[in-house]
Amino acid sequence: MNSLATIEKEIKRCKKCELWRSKTNYVPGEGSEKADVVFIGEAPGREEDLQGKPFVGNAGKLLTEMIEKIGLSRKDVFIGNVLKCRPPNNRDPLPEEIEACSPYLIRQLEVIEPEIIVCLGRFSASFIFELFGLEFTSISRVKGRVFKVKAWGKDVSIIALYHPAAILYRPQLREKYEMDFAIIGSLIGKNEKVKKMTNSTLFDYLD
Repeated sequence: MNSLATIEKEIKRCKKCELWRSKTNYVPGEGSEKADVVFIGEAPGREEDLQGKPFVGNAGKLLTEMIEKIGLSRKDVFIGNVLKCRPPNNRDPLPEEIEACSPYLIRQLEVIEPEIIVCLGRFSASFIFELFGLEFTSISRVKGRVFKVKAWGKDVSIIALYHPAAILYRPQLREKYEMDFAIIGSLIGKNEKVKKMTNSTLFDYLD
C-alpha cells in the first residue's frame, strides 16, 4: 500500500539514474499526507542536499515566509521536487533524470490527493502541466493563473509561480509574488486580502 513513508524508503534506496552517486542526501520531500496544497520545485539545491530536506536554503526561507503569509505553515502543506537528488553544481535536470525520478512524485501526489498544486519554476510547471494535459508555453506566460483539472475524482487547481530563488535575484518581483500567493490563499479561503478584491480585479488573475 502506498504511503509517503513507504515511498520515502524507496527513494532512499534509489539508483535509477546517476545522481545517487554524487548526492549527499536524498531529498524525498516533507509535509502532511493530508495536505490540501502541494508545492513542487525542480530539484534540491546545496542546502537541501546537505540536510536532506526540501527548500531549506535562502529560497526556502522565502517560500516558508510566503506560506505563512497565507495562513499556513510548512507542516500543513507538502513540499517536494521533481528530482529527489541534487544535480551537480545545481545544473538543470536532464530529461532522463526527470523520467527516472518523476514516478515518485506522481505516487506522492496520488497519496496526498491535494486540492491545489503549486509549481515553483519552469521545470516543475512543464512537468505538471504535461502530466495533467495542460499546454505549457513559458513560466512567464502562465505564472499566477489558476488552471482547473479533474483528478482523483475532484476539481484540482494548478498554479505556476516563479521559483522563489528568482525573487531573491529580482526583488522588484516581490510584490507581485505576494499577490500570486494571495491567490493561493483565496483558493483555500485563508486570505482576506483577495476576498476583498473586486470580482473584476480577481478575474484578471484567475483563468
